[in-house]
Amino acid sequence: MKELFPAKHVMGFIFSLVLTGVALSVYFFDMSFFMGMTILLVTAFAQAALQLVLFMHAGESEDKNTIYTSVYYGIIIAVITVLGTMLAMIWGYV
Repeated sequence: MKELFPAKHVMGFIFSLVLTGVALSVYFFDMSFFMGMTILLVTAFAQAALQLVLFMHAGESEDKNTIYTSVYYGIIIAVITVLGTMLAMIWGYV
């Protein structure tokens, strides 16, 4: 019966709840902007990694290198898009 209980998934779910609670604490406690943004970014990336590995089973397939390469490529494109948007809209460079 022990092999049928998804212990890794339950622990991942509990860790997701903890990360959500930590991110929610930014709202309730009076933190500086830098500290709040740091906590939110760290918890967001940890939550995304947890979801990808545990609940989307990214590391369990035969072509996991392809999956992780696609994820890294997507992150790079997202960062370039966000920085390019900030460059054009906030900082005024065209």
